[in-house]
Amino acid sequence: MGRINILDKHTAELIAAGEVVERPSSVIKELVENAIDAGATAVTVEIKNGGVTFMRVSDNGCGILREDIRPAFIRHATSKVASESDLDAIATLGFRGEALASIASVSHLELITKAKEEDIGTRCIIEGGEEISLTDAGCPDGTTFIVRDLFYNVPARMKFLKTDMAEGNAVSNVVDKIALSHPEIAINYIRDQKNVLHTSGDGKLLSAIYSVYGRDFASRLIPVDYTLGGIHVTGFISRPEDARPNRNMQNFFINRRFVICKTAMAAISEACKGSVMVGRFPSCVLDLDMSFNAVDVNVHPTKLEVRFVNERPVFDAVYHAVKTALMTGEKRVEAKLPDSRPVKRVNPFELAQKVFRERDEAPVQTKPLERKPLDRAAEAKKADELFRVLDEPVVHAPKRTRRARRECSEDGLGFSLALCRRISAAYRRKAHAERRYRV
Repeated sequence: MGRINILDKHTAELIAAGEVVERPSSVIKELVENAIDAGATAVTVEIKNGGVTFMRVSDNGCGILREDIRPAFIRHATSKVASESDLDAIATLGFRGEALASIASVSHLELITKAKEEDIGTRCIIEGGEEISLTDAGCPDGTTFIVRDLFYNVPARMKFLKTDMAEGNAVSNVVDKIALSHPEIAINYIRDQKNVLHTSGDGKLLSAIYSVYGRDFASRLIPVDYTLGGIHVTGFISRPEDARPNRNMQNFFINRRFVICKTAMAAISEACKGSVMVGRFPSCVLDLDMSFNAVDVNVHPTKLEVRFVNERPVFDAVYHAVKTALMTGEKRVEAKLPDSRPVKRVNPFELAQKVFRERDEAPVQTKPLERKPLDRAAEAKKADELFRVLDEPVVHAPKRTRRARRECSEDGLGFSLALCRRISAAYRRKAHAERRYRV
């Protein structure tokens, strides 16, 4: 019996689905990109429990014809690529034709769609890759995907999902990137029945940045607009003093597709040398508009990385764009003195003599020295105490003598201090005699 097994269709689809659908954010990314390729101007994204139990993506695009619904869920079936030559210049966000088939094979999927040329919409339900129903439905122009119970039939992948909070944050990150890459599309993002993000769709990148990152971040940006070697770099970059300790807010888009571009990261770091502290990185939202033939996007399963025909022009374009923006964007205020009378020159020596003269002429205020009245009875008592020390053993006498001397010093009386010194001297002579003659 042979060792090579030919997998059945269902098992092969589950394996292939793992390459495209890793977590709920992967589903949202694929469905929203399909909506953008369909010409939508408004997209609504809704998730519950991090997207594990419920995801909905609605758009007002061109919709799907009824006759194209079944082929759409067949692997490697797409309307964006017709021949091998189309792969050399990919202009759409999606092109592989794997997303819908992969999503449908690991979830309960419901599709509601209507094309503009049709009179009535269509509702299709697919569970685990098997079609359950295909019926008429009343709906507006556009498409709505509802995905429930992701990985319900793949427990091995279900257990590797993170918490609902972590999965929801990953979905939010994907929606933010898409909102920044397409400011002309109004995106409404609902998370656990709360409206988290809503962009205006006015086509202004600054408006999208305002909606995603807030007013404080958007108000301190420097615009970037530069063209070099057929590459047009547009967007915004933060001021050097607003640099961050990581690159999390560096957003790069190649032909309005979000990518992780190490070439652009290196170019920004090089352009900001001398302006940004070591270990800190500027934030940016930059879009590189270049020829589709000069970049290959079909090198990564999730299309987050690209490959350039020549990386040097990309590096130079980003470097000079950022460098020019930093040089022209910083506001340098020239100090201007108001019109006033000329300032009289002052001789430092004369000024010092004036200060000394005023000090000498000023009346000296002296305060009389206050002396404490001398209490003769207390002095006599302390003297008796000190003389009594001489009659005690030599071992204990030094401590009491020092204590008595300290008490006399604290009183601030000159007579007592002198008396203490005389008695101490007498004790030292006595102690010396005892040690010498062994008394």
